[in-house]
Amino acid sequence: MENSTEIMSFVLAMYGNMGRLKYLYFTVALLFYMSVIFANAFLIVIIYLDKNLHEPMYLFLCCLFVNEIWGCTSILPCLMVHFLSETHEISVIYCFLQIFNIHSYIGIEFGTLTMMAYDRYVCICKPLHYNVIITKRTVQKVILVIWVATFIEVGVLLSFTARLKRCGTIINKVFCVHHLVVELSCSPNRTLSLIHDLVFGLIFSVATPVCYISYTYVKILSVCLKGSKETRMKALETCTPHFVSITSVVLGCFYSLITQRFDVRSVPYPLCVFFHIYIMVVQPLQNPLMYGLKLSQIRHACKHLLGSTFSWRVF
Repeated sequence: MENSTEIMSFVLAMYGNMGRLKYLYFTVALLFYMSVIFANAFLIVIIYLDKNLHEPMYLFLCCLFVNEIWGCTSILPCLMVHFLSETHEISVIYCFLQIFNIHSYIGIEFGTLTMMAYDRYVCICKPLHYNVIITKRTVQKVILVIWVATFIEVGVLLSFTARLKRCGTIINKVFCVHHLVVELSCSPNRTLSLIHDLVFGLIFSVATPVCYISYTYVKILSVCLKGSKETRMKALETCTPHFVSITSVVLGCFYSLITQRFDVRSVPYPLCVFFHIYIMVVQPLQNPLMYGLKLSQIRHACKHLLGSTFSWRVF
């Protein structure tokens, strides 16, 4: 057994011998990362420049797009480094930093999607009270609370884990996972860290938002069934991207939780790796594409900006 002071790095064991394919994987990951950065940053700039989009819902979207960049940055740079590496080691400090980024990304993602669900609920079910309940100043405060509260929660979680004695170094993933790092501990008091992870990580950060979002959609559906065709079309346009986004992130979290606690060696290796990184890689590109293509106001703003830019260059 080794004590915690002697273990300075972990080994990410899921990286296999990729041979020359590692350069292809690196290139694909780099292009994907650049696409995520460009897509999310482009929509943030669009919302910032178009004054017609300076509304509460689009402020939440900006928060979501910033978080997508944050989440993707937690995984892809590390992934690219390890594609080209021979040892696949990650330092303890960077491992905990990665866990912090991943957990905070998930917490902020669910927090933002929950507030967006509330925004749509008020807009569709209580339209006359919308401008009173949902204001830009309120949204800014809520976004700040979501980020600060999530950072504090994840920081407290890692403060417990960092003090545990570590007696193993092998993490059977392509990135650091809190539950597996705790499993490497031989400290008798690791239960506290696992309980905190369960209560705050699963119940408060995931289960509670999903339950509330489900409630808002039931209310929205009941109003749409009684409302006019225009109401149904408006609800369909604004709620479809949100529904796809929340469904995607829930399935990604569910798969991640299952694979952390059960043997999934029967799953084909490429598919296993893909699903492991799905929530941190596909979700950050899916959201800007969904909202950019589905919401008519953002589409019009994009066309206006691109048209103005093209006309200026021609002139």
